[in-house]
Amino acid sequence: MNSGPALVSILRQGDTLVASVHTALDDSEMVRFQHDLVRQIGEHRARGIIIDVAALDVIDSFASRTLRSIADIARLRGAVTVIVGIQPDVAFAMVCLGMDMGEVPTALDLEEGLAYLSRLRGLGSSHG
Repeated sequence: MNSGPALVSILRQGDTLVASVHTALDDSEMVRFQHDLVRQIGEHRARGIIIDVAALDVIDSFASRTLRSIADIARLRGAVTVIVGIQPDVAFAMVCLGMDMGEVPTALDLEEGLAYLSRLRGLGSSHG
């Protein structure tokens, strides 16, 4: 069907899924990404989700809402989502437009996102 380069890649690292968005997605591609990622959360029994948006130079209101929805769905399935790599200009524009990621944690980059999930797991294991 689509012979072009992948728009998104979803890789498993242990019980964490790392989804990298490689280029701007239109609304239908964003919805397909959401469905693919949610399906893989169940398939891989993921406990952590990192969505890397570093390649995006725009995050519009639909994309922002969809990312928050993914995080809500993942939470209901037992996984924590972290959004990483929001570019400075994108963050500035989002703030100016009154958009944010709601309750979804964000981190500077993939390394920080993995560290965040690791810290959460450390806290969670003492309550288990």
